[in-house]
Amino acid sequence: MTFQIENIRFNDQGLVPAIVQDVTSKEVLMLAYMNIESIKMTIDSGVATFYSRSRQSLWKKGETSGNYQYVSTISYDCDQDTILLQVKQVGVACHTGSYSCFSDKLRLNNETNTVQNESQNLLKNLYEVILDRKMNAIEGSYTTYLFEQGIDKILKKIGEEASEVIIGAKNQGTEELIYEISDLVYHTIVLMVEKGVKLEDISESLLKRKEKIKS
Repeated sequence: MTFQIENIRFNDQGLVPAIVQDVTSKEVLMLAYMNIESIKMTIDSGVATFYSRSRQSLWKKGETSGNYQYVSTISYDCDQDTILLQVKQVGVACHTGSYSCFSDKLRLNNETNTVQNESQNLLKNLYEVILDRKMNAIEGSYTTYLFEQGIDKILKKIGEEASEVIIGAKNQGTEELIYEISDLVYHTIVLMVEKGVKLEDISESLLKRKEKIKS
């Protein structure tokens, strides 16, 4: 069945909840509301547009921040009362500066129900997002900017981040060090994508080192 606006079951206020998901990493980014007009504008422009219940007006995501959401697919659930937007996110989705509005999590782990820590797949998801930015340039994306500038710019950033890791390690506490290491990891993965190095290549190399240590 193809997507049809007339099939959507809006609530009494003429609104329908819209879940926004990163098309590459599949991470849920935010929840907003849409009406008929905002859905039509989203389809026509390809940029996510919602309805603000507090302001009672339409708003295009990223219009003031530049953090646009370019819509890849739009669908509704089996009850046709919830919308799902799969998007290519520019910058961050949350007004707090977090990539996702769902950054506070309770992780469950017991004998019958295990919710695995998202960090297990974080590097893989990050690699896929960065690869997508290389293959599908997005205006305003910092990652796209790095690829456009080329290998010299990427290497310069890695040098800068490595120096900041050293400085962070010399200071008291670990908060700054963790932040700088995260920056270095991100830029290193950008370099890997640029040079065609896969995460599996690094894993294989580390496994070989592990075996040498054991011997």
